[in-house]
Amino acid sequence: MFENLTDKLQAVFQRLGKRGVLREADVDEVLREIRLALLEADVHYKVAKDFIARVRERAVGTEVTKSLSPAQQVVKIVHEELVETLGEPGRLELQGTVPYVVMLVGLQGSGKTTTVAKLARHLKQGGHLPLMVASDTYRPAAIRQLEVLGRQLDLPVHSEGHHVPPPQISTNGVREARRRGYDVVVLDTAGRLQIDEDMMTELEAIKKAVNPVETLLVADAMTGQEAVNVAAGFQQRVRLTGLILTKVDGDARGGAAISMRAVTGVPIKFLGTGEKTNALEVFHPDRLASRILGMGDVLTLIERAESAFDQDQAERLERKLREASFDLEDFLEQLQQVSNMGPLSQILDMVPGMGRLVQDVSPEVTDRQFKRIEAMILSMTPEERRNPRILNASRKKRIARGSGTTVQELNALLKQFQQMQRMMKQLSKGTKSLAGLTRMFG
Repeated sequence: MFENLTDKLQAVFQRLGKRGVLREADVDEVLREIRLALLEADVHYKVAKDFIARVRERAVGTEVTKSLSPAQQVVKIVHEELVETLGEPGRLELQGTVPYVVMLVGLQGSGKTTTVAKLARHLKQGGHLPLMVASDTYRPAAIRQLEVLGRQLDLPVHSEGHHVPPPQISTNGVREARRRGYDVVVLDTAGRLQIDEDMMTELEAIKKAVNPVETLLVADAMTGQEAVNVAAGFQQRVRLTGLILTKVDGDARGGAAISMRAVTGVPIKFLGTGEKTNALEVFHPDRLASRILGMGDVLTLIERAESAFDQDQAERLERKLREASFDLEDFLEQLQQVSNMGPLSQILDMVPGMGRLVQDVSPEVTDRQFKRIEAMILSMTPEERRNPRILNASRKKRIARGSGTTVQELNALLKQFQQMQRMMKQLSKGTKSLAGLTRMFG
C-alpha cells in the first residue's frame, strides 16, 4: 500500500545523504519534498502540515548531532514523528464483566464480516473463547458468510435469521455466550453504502443493549481520505474505541492510515493484510513507520513465520536437511507454508533492504512465479517428487502440460533443485566433520 510513498521518501533521503553538511535551506527543501510526497499519498493536509512543522523544529535544532550523518539524523527524526502521528500500539481493552462484547461497525464492502472471523480467530489463538454473533440482517449473504467462516475456523456463530431485530439478536447472543461460557462476543453489524440516519440509530440501539467494551470501525484503506471522513462520522454518533484498517495489501496510497489516528483521535488496533482469515496483524506504529520508510519489519515477519510453520514439520525438515534427504515433496511443503505467511511481495518488503532490491520486479510476477513452481511440483506423481531422476522426456511433457508451463521452465526448476541438494550435502558433510573434530578435541 505504501509503495509509492516509500519510493518517494527513499529518493529524498538518498539525495540528502550526498550532502556532508546540512544547512537550514537544505532542511526546508527536503521537508517541502516530504510534504508533497505525503499529500500525493493522500495524507490529510492538516496532518501533513503538523507533521512537517514538528520535523522541522527538531531538524534545525540541536538534534542534528555529530554521532550520525545529518541525513541519518533526519531519517531518524522522520521515523520518530511518523510513529507519533500513527499513535499508540493497538490493544484490545477486555475489562469488566464477562462476556466482553466487541462490536464491529462500518460501511458495506469494507470487509466487516470477514474481519469478525479474523478477529475471533485472533482471540482464540490468544486463549479466549469467542462467540461470533450475526446481527447483519440486511445483506442476504452476511449471516450465511459468517456461518461458513465459523465452520472453517471451528468457531461458534449465533444467528437468528433475517426477521429478528438486530438489537434483539445482539442481546440474545450475549445471553447465549454467558450461558455457554464464552468470554468474548464478536458482534457483526449491518453496513450501508453510506452513513445514514437509520443505520446510526440502529447501531446506537445495539450499543445501548449490549454495552460493548470495544466499538471498532472497520475502514477500507482503498477509499483514501473518504475513510477518514467515515471514521469521523461514526465517531460522532457511536463513540469509537478503535479502528481496523482493511485491504492494506492493495494499491491504496496509504494516506488514510497515517491520517486517521490524527484526525479522529481514535487508535488503529489492527490491519487487515489479505483475504485469508489469518491475514490480521496487531497494529504496531513503529513497525508500520519502518515499512513506510523502506526499513523492513523483521518482528512481524518472525511472528508470521511462527504462526505459519508447524513445529513438528520444522523438526522433520531439520532432520532431512542434516541427512541430505530433502526432496521435492519437502520443497512443496515449504512453499505452501511460506505462502501461508501472505503474498511473497509482502514478505520481501519486511526484510530490510529487500523491498528496494526487488522494486524493479513486479510483485505480481514474483507471486506468479511462486505459483508456477508449485503447479509444476503438484503435477508430478509422489514417486517423481521423491526421485526426480526418473523424469524422462515424456514425463516432463506431461508435467508441463498439467501445470500450464514449458519443459524449459521445468528443466530450470530441476537444475536449481539439484544445485540446492548438492549444497545441502556439502553442508551436511561439513557439519559431520565439525562434529568429529569436536569429539576428538573436546
